[in-house]
Amino acid sequence: MKSTTTSSRAGSAKRVAKAASQRGAKSAGNPPTIAPYVRKILLDLGEDPDRDGLKRTPERFDRAMRYLTSGYGKTVAEVVGKGVFEQETDEMVIVKDIELYSLCEHHLVPFYGKAHVAYLPDRKIVGLSKVARLVDLFARRLQVQERLTSQIARALEEAVEPKGVAVVIEAAHLCMMMRGVEKQNSVTVTSCMLGRFRSDEKTRAEFLQLVYRGGSR
Repeated sequence: MKSTTTSSRAGSAKRVAKAASQRGAKSAGNPPTIAPYVRKILLDLGEDPDRDGLKRTPERFDRAMRYLTSGYGKTVAEVVGKGVFEQETDEMVIVKDIELYSLCEHHLVPFYGKAHVAYLPDRKIVGLSKVARLVDLFARRLQVQERLTSQIARALEEAVEPKGVAVVIEAAHLCMMMRGVEKQNSVTVTSCMLGRFRSDEKTRAEFLQLVYRGGSR
């Protein structure tokens, strides 16, 4: 049993080292390309990757995926930068209807919708554009909506240290619309409430009323 555990740890260490090496190569300006694998997929699907419409598709797909997953190469501190300011206010701040586009990690097809983000300042506020950028930071990764919602909330909490954070995401998932159950009109709603938004029912209710009053756009 001990030898099995040791072997498992050694294998894990090798995988971590390999991943670190790949990240190092990428940062050195020599990123690996997935284009050859895309070409093979096209062949396996019965397509001709050399026909006019598909000749450059593997390279296009490579560039598209790197953009759509560009959130992996950034941190919360980099995104927020110098966008946090001292301000004596404790009134709720809400940025609603932030459009988002992400990729479901189960099928690598998009889900899209909008995020409503709020926080209760504690002597600090953050630039409004930074809230939208935090949404993009985590949306541009392979995701599930549940984790995305929590990550946005935790990131804002980390950046501003407020009295509370609330995030609600409404999204449509193409993995449910184009395949599987093929339900075209379903919308998934997730929420993450931290601090006062979790502990104080009135604060939570005020947030939800302001977000949905008259219907979100």
